[in-house]
Amino acid sequence: MAELITLFLCGDVMTGRGIDQILPHPGNPALHESYVKNALRYVELAERAGGPVGRPVDFSYIWGDALAELAQRAPDLRLINLETAVTTSDDWWRGKEVHYRMHPANLPCLAAARIDCCSLANNHVLDWGYPGLAETLAALEQAGIRSAGAGRNREEAEEAAVLEVAGKGRVLFFSCGSVTSGIPWEWGAAEGPGVHLLDELAAPAAEAGRIGARLAALKRPGDVAVVSVHWGGNWGYGISRREREFAHLLIDAGVDLVHGHSSHHVKGIEVYRERLILYGCGDFLDDYEGIGGYEAYRGDLGLMYFPTLDPATGRLARLAMTPTRLRRLRVNRAGEREARWLRDVLNREGERLGTSVALEEDGTLTLRWG
Repeated sequence: MAELITLFLCGDVMTGRGIDQILPHPGNPALHESYVKNALRYVELAERAGGPVGRPVDFSYIWGDALAELAQRAPDLRLINLETAVTTSDDWWRGKEVHYRMHPANLPCLAAARIDCCSLANNHVLDWGYPGLAETLAALEQAGIRSAGAGRNREEAEEAAVLEVAGKGRVLFFSCGSVTSGIPWEWGAAEGPGVHLLDELAAPAAEAGRIGARLAALKRPGDVAVVSVHWGGNWGYGISRREREFAHLLIDAGVDLVHGHSSHHVKGIEVYRERLILYGCGDFLDDYEGIGGYEAYRGDLGLMYFPTLDPATGRLARLAMTPTRLRRLRVNRAGEREARWLRDVLNREGERLGTSVALEEDGTLTLRWG
């Protein structure tokens, strides 16, 4: 029997803007937003809400309590959606309200958490133009961090990152994004650079089939296939009929796990044909602390997802989740009250999806299905 594979997944990791400013090598803080013109303003708002942040912090600071949890869980691979450009480019994308960038010299912050691969098909990777995307791809490659979902042409953008798990097999990691998450149509890779942009709302079967065809050409017995998809709006628990249909079609096409993100808060979880679908993982790391308007969604709360899969079948064996809370621009272990709140939300949203969660004595959550 093949050994089980455990992954670490989370919501959006937004290390640009305010986060970039507290790291050892802050980039140009100039912004082109309607109300905020300097990224340091987001640091000030976070400090006003949570307390002072000594600057500069070391590269591990932003991960906070997550590092100890990762060390204890020891997942085989650590996969994130990196929602920022890694660049010094000043070629900001006109007509777009918000632009995220992190200085390439701050990229060791990902190494501090031993991130293996980044999903890049999102609505911020091209914030600083095609030069910014090119620098992002080069910086990640130089740092030895794999990526998927963006490239110098469509072929590269749609390629899977093939990740070896010593003694256990391989994980095939695809990344794609939808215009429903705010990705401009122009960002879709074609003959030139861009992201793996979906048309899943108009043609879900065709898009799932294209990913399935790529998967079929790559997949060997014992491989686990993950599709990381950036879709939907920032706020609201609703899951559209087309999103659910597309997720099911992906699994029908051979995908073993769908890693959904874009929402700034956690959303419901489904297990379809014994495969895991995370419809929205929330924000794991951002600089929104101190910004009001959506408090009811508790965007400061997140989850560390640790799915364990059987590579022989692709089936979900178990899903453990560790509740987190953002404060002082770092990830902190959530308290009992916050863990109960997350449990109740996931149970409410999971009812129509056939799942529930249990709060364990150690403060973690465990998924139940079937």
